Amino acid sequence: MKAKIGRQKRFQRVCQLCVVATALGFSCLYASPTQTLDANYIKSTLEARYGERAGMRVAAWFKVLDESQGLSEQEKITKVNNFFNLFRFVDDIKLWGVSNYWATPMEFIGVNGGDCEDFSIAKYFTLLQLGVPDDKLRITMVKATSVNQYHMVLAYYDTPGSIPLVLDNLDRQIKPATQRQDLIPVYSFNGRQLWLNKEKGRGVLAGSSERLEKWNDLKNRLGVERLKMPKLRLE
Repeated sequence: MKAKIGRQKRFQRVCQLCVVATALGFSCLYASPTQTLDANYIKSTLEARYGERAGMRVAAWFKVLDESQGLSEQEKITKVNNFFNLFRFVDDIKLWGVSNYWATPMEFIGVNGGDCEDFSIAKYFTLLQLGVPDDKLRITMVKATSVNQYHMVLAYYDTPGSIPLVLDNLDRQIKPATQRQDLIPVYSFNGRQLWLNKEKGRGVLAGSSERLEKWNDLKNRLGVERLKMPKLRLE
């Protein structure tokens, strides 16, 4: 029984690596827990598409990955949150010329900005790459009362029953959800599941995250071969 559970956990970890590798532009036909990313390929591809500064941001991102090795999960989420919160917030209409565009992590890094969805998605995939389990992470749609609009954050659950920590680009300090009275949860999801939220907490399971059209569209665009050019250049 223990051997079966161990195999299941290893399989889940391989699946997680598949998601991350695909997001960063690599085929995952033979994923393994020791799989590494081709930093030079990613850097040169983004430089060619978005310019020299994009390559510098890729290098900075890889530095975050390197420096996070051996850190606790709490330290990893802090480091990743601080890194991406240095990027610029720009509305989709201004940046991409379309409304509610979910940029891939490489597009977000490449153009040096995006809206709340892009911050949350980039943090999510980066933490997966650092070995944080998918079931501890949820991309969460909320109603932000401070700005009276829908907003997206990333939630981290240390344990299944714990109050989640909120990684946000509006309030840059990581706080427990109980200290974010300005956020009213609507729904949340990760690589496998979708939850509907009626109050602060884990929510009610509503099926697979594949029910989300925007999530499916994002997955279809993952990689460095289909990088979208922005309408507005930020640099």
